[in-house]
Amino acid sequence: MRLAAGMSMVVLGSGAVGHAVMTGLDTGIERVDPFKDMKNRPRAGHGLNVLLVGTDGREKITPEEKREYRLGGAPCHCTDTIMLVHLSADRERASVISLPRDSYAEVPAHRDLTTGKAHKAHGVKLNAAYAEGGPNLTVRTVENMTRVKIDHYLEVDFTSFMRTVDAMGGVEICTAKTMRDANTGLDLPPGTHRLTGGQALQYVRARHVDGASDLGRMQRQQRFVAALIKQATGGGVLLNPVKFKEVSSTLLGSVRADEGFGSEQMLALGQAMRDFTPSSSEFASVPVGDPSYSVKGIGSTVKWDEAKAAKLFESVRKDRPLQPVRPGGRPARQPAVAVDVPPAQIRVQVENGTRIDGLGGRVDEGLRATGFDTTRAPGNGASREVKRTIVSYDPRWDRSARTVSTALPGSELRAVAGQGRTVVVIAGADYRKVVPVRAQDPYQDGATAVVTGDQVVCAKQGQ
Repeated sequence: MRLAAGMSMVVLGSGAVGHAVMTGLDTGIERVDPFKDMKNRPRAGHGLNVLLVGTDGREKITPEEKREYRLGGAPCHCTDTIMLVHLSADRERASVISLPRDSYAEVPAHRDLTTGKAHKAHGVKLNAAYAEGGPNLTVRTVENMTRVKIDHYLEVDFTSFMRTVDAMGGVEICTAKTMRDANTGLDLPPGTHRLTGGQALQYVRARHVDGASDLGRMQRQQRFVAALIKQATGGGVLLNPVKFKEVSSTLLGSVRADEGFGSEQMLALGQAMRDFTPSSSEFASVPVGDPSYSVKGIGSTVKWDEAKAAKLFESVRKDRPLQPVRPGGRPARQPAVAVDVPPAQIRVQVENGTRIDGLGGRVDEGLRATGFDTTRAPGNGASREVKRTIVSYDPRWDRSARTVSTALPGSELRAVAGQGRTVVVIAGADYRKVVPVRAQDPYQDGATAVVTGDQVVCAKQGQ
């Protein structure tokens, strides 16, 4: 979650700011040694791997902020979020992989930081590795699970996250539907919102917005990171020394990092990423085999799909894109008009409501090309004099109908009780083309395991 603040360390060190501004900025970093006495580590690959963790530290947050953003309770001294960030060797791509905090993990033998007791290797939820052995055990556990060698470690807490977002002037987020979470106080109507630090914390912490729980939360965190990169690279932060120093100083006030990561490394990474756009980043979550894997003494955990996870991390080790690449060399991309329901989840029957030969087939083909589950058997409508295209639907599936209507600009929505879940499109004489659409949340599409940043940041209609 607080990856967003950690990522800002990476993207804000622009060469335009220069070494003079960077000098001394790393003095506020609390140093840790996450690699102490580590043996039998994975072989280093190409590119740079950073483990970014967000802790639930809330000691520096004011009582007023705790009440407003519902941050009561005692911190668990564990990692609330864990993400692996890979920067390609050519510095043209950043890959971000979320590791579910409840992942079933085997921690190696270690000494408990709290009790001093020596432990043999045993099973835990991944976020408990930090509670038992701090950054060192967390890095060891992640390396054992992924076989990816970690080059740097960055840790950010609630306070740093909130203050950094505020220093950047907020971050813009888009929602296709109302998002409410009584636990965090999140309450966003559909539309575009510029979130303050406290609101952003509510957004990335929310777990009860939908039925996806932690998976949905990880996806919102990734969306937020993409928006943060867009804000940093396109909002003038990198090119404004005053703004850069303000943001950097705010962040570094409570960040923890390994000794090898300082101002020089931040500057070098910033220079490498100065031409980044949202499409330069790609996001994925570890493939899950069993989201409710019960383990005696631990409870319900998230068990990875070992085969798919191994393939994902192999791409990291070999410095390959996570996103499938077409023969032309560019990642497969969904179009940009955002809709509420993924087209792949909508069954559509097309009828020709005109005397234009082949119109039904063209509409069926166009809808299928943008992802709708068409019947591929267009027929003729009861009337052949339809002037305006009609989207006929059962009121129980009104959201699906609105998605179809978005793909057919100017179409008329017509509710028909008892029609069933199949949406019927009656092509009229006004038909010109199908506008390509994608889910507002591309993670909902079962065929989409990896998304790029430009798929999840705010975009103008039709872009």
